Amino acid sequence: MVLPAAWRDRLGALEEIRKVQLETATQASVDGNVCGPVRLQIEGFDPIFTEVIFIPMEPKDGAYEPLIGYIVLEQSQAAVDMVGHRLIRVKRLDLK
Repeated sequence: MVLPAAWRDRLGALEEIRKVQLETATQASVDGNVCGPVRLQIEGFDPIFTEVIFIPMEPKDGAYEPLIGYIVLEQSQAAVDMVGHRLIRVKRLDLK
């Protein structure tokens, strides 16, 4: 889960686990802070405990665009319905 650094203080005192360097889709290099554990809940799905990476972001049209990664979706038992443009519940976890 990648969130804007501007939100970090709003989420309370979070333990910083480590600093990381990330590469964006535009191949820009960005410094991030990994914090956790945090209790995270996607609306309509069960809560999970995970880590969050905070990076500097610029809002687009006044709003930030957080990134929900594959691990968070998998832990939440959520999958992306590409046709319906929504999240759907996965009935079983894959142990393969």
